[in-house]
Amino acid sequence: RCAHPPSACGPPSTHLLRSRDDGRSWDPPQNLSGVLGGEVFAPGPGYGIQKQLPPARGRLVFCGHGTPRRDGVTLLLSDDGGGSWRRGGVLPSIPFGEPPRPRDFTPDECQPYELPDGSLAVNIRNQNGFRCRCRLVARSWDGGDTLPPSSVTPLPQLPDPAVAAGVLLTRGVLFFSNPASTSQRVNLTLRWSFDNGSTWWGRGLRVWAGPSGYSSMAAPPPGPAPPLLYLIYEKGRNHPTETVSLATISLAGDP
Repeated sequence: RCAHPPSACGPPSTHLLRSRDDGRSWDPPQNLSGVLGGEVFAPGPGYGIQKQLPPARGRLVFCGHGTPRRDGVTLLLSDDGGGSWRRGGVLPSIPFGEPPRPRDFTPDECQPYELPDGSLAVNIRNQNGFRCRCRLVARSWDGGDTLPPSSVTPLPQLPDPAVAAGVLLTRGVLFFSNPASTSQRVNLTLRWSFDNGSTWWGRGLRVWAGPSGYSSMAAPPPGPAPPLLYLIYEKGRNHPTETVSLATISLAGDP
């Protein structure tokens, strides 16, 4: 709470709530502010992951960002199933603590995912258009303990108007969703990559041509049923946050 103006207040705090019955009830909130060293940590708005491969197999990894003047990406890690947490890799904005300007390096909302070699990738909102009006990706090869600036790569194949986007790696295909525009939150599009994000296939699938905003994705585990992708996203006819919609997309055939 207290992360963004006009509701900003001090000190900011980040809380964890845990449910043991699929969301029917919740334990009292656990304040994680001490772990985060006093900096604002706005979680998500996507999802966290559990590493399936070494290094740090089983680790929980969550990603968050700061505020406009003290922005950046921070990974939050747990090695005991969420019982305790610690701060992992940090990728601060440059310059840090000053009012941002156009083209500054200002990494913001983020989504982590694990690649087949066990490394982590973090797809990042490029708030002030560093190098391009497109997404950024950062990498970690130690399970999220570090997030080196030298790993940051702009993704000009993924134009973006500065928004929280969806990323999901399932069945060997990396999916990405966002308003595919460099200037407006319109044209919600699903893209896919067969090589873990090195290249992106075609122009993708247009899900909603009109105003659209944040999105996130999930997929059920492999099983006998036809494979599906669930895409939840903001959309409207006059404004991107009029409604929230859920699209169910079949992955049974060629994308």
